[in-house]
Formats: sequence, structure tokens, C-alpha cells
Amino acid sequence: MRWSCVLMGVLASHGAHAAGALRFLALGDSYTIGEGVAEGERWPAQLVARLRAEGLDLGHPRLVATTGWTTDELASAMQAQPLDPPYDLVSLGIGVNNQYRGRDAANYRSEFADLLDRAIALAGGRPQRVLVVSIPDWGVTRFGAASGRDVAQIARELDAFNAINREESRRRHVHWADVCAASRRAGAAAEMLAEDGLHPSGRQYARWLDTLLPAARAALSSP
Repeated sequence: MRWSCVLMGVLASHGAHAAGALRFLALGDSYTIGEGVAEGERWPAQLVARLRAEGLDLGHPRLVATTGWTTDELASAMQAQPLDPPYDLVSLGIGVNNQYRGRDAANYRSEFADLLDRAIALAGGRPQRVLVVSIPDWGVTRFGAASGRDVAQIARELDAFNAINREESRRRHVHWADVCAASRRAGAAAEMLAEDGLHPSGRQYARWLDTLLPAARAALSSP
């Protein structure tokens, strides 16, 4: 997988938040930073645009995400960043690189659970303000088909990882949104993928909003 082309994503988009705006922190990997798409096509940016159109005063997302990160690498980056809680919405989407590198499910559960607890703390101890995003299926893409790996095994392993992040989310009463199904429907269609044939295009990210938008609305309407 072309994870060597690392796009650093630890940034605060467009500087400080406007006064009074709700604050959004997005934690993750290449899918959060939007590898291969323009800034406005990333799903966090599209989510903010849609919620603003509905009248929510949501600021630009603060992204802590980099292509290629595993759970432990995200944890280390969070430790090093000057984060400023509480945030009004915190999203967490991580794990594809754990699967790609062959790490086991027990390790993923332990490290993901720790990250989720930290996300809740960053949301001011409010689990209802946290949104977990499932892992998409990279095996269905053009890259996946050409990788020489068993795409059925990839699907099984990602299903197991997504079962874990769903279980840990429900245990803590945080919101969980499934984007894996949308990634499988998109498959290898050229218009649904970035130029690398692996990462989603802005058009596919827009389809992710079918599940992300209701979950974000519910999170932001919570106390």
C-alpha cells in the first residue's frame, strides 16, 4: 500500500475558530486527512459545510491525522499535540493500517479502547459528543485488486476490526457510523476513488455523509 507517501495532517485548518463556533476535533489516518483530495472534499470539511447549511455554528475541523498511522502512532501524535479541550464534537476513525500491517485484533481492541477513552476526555468527558467512524474496505478498490492479497481475507479482517470499534463504542455510549458499507458499494468505480485507485474521492466521501451526518447531528444535539 502506498503509505510511504505521507501527507502530514496535524494541523488546525484556517487558524483559530471563530468566536462562538462549536469546536470539532477529527482524529484518524488517511481517510480523515483525505489523501488525494482537495481540502474541501475531505469528509470532515464536507460534514461541517452541511451542518453549517442547517444552521449549526460549527467551526473548521481541527485535524490530527496522517496517512499511514496506526492506533499507536495516532496515540503518540495526540500526546505530542497542544490540544485544547473540551471540543464539542470529536471523531475517531483508525485501524486500517493495523489490519494492513497484520496486527492482531486483540492489540487493536486494546489500543482503540485507549484512544476512545482519550477522545471522550477531549470532548469534556461527554461520550455523547464522540463519533466513531468505521474502517472502509480497501480490498474492493483498484489498488486492492492489484495488490496480490486475498480480498476476501481483507474483508473478514476489517469486519472483525469494525466489530471491535462498534462494540467499544456501544460500551461507552458513543455514536458509531458505518462507512464500510458505502466503500463496498463504491468498489473500484473510477469516480469513487482518488487518482491512486485506493483512497476515496470527494464524491465517495459525500456518500459517507449518509451515515456520518445523522450521527453528527445527534452528537451535537446532546447535552
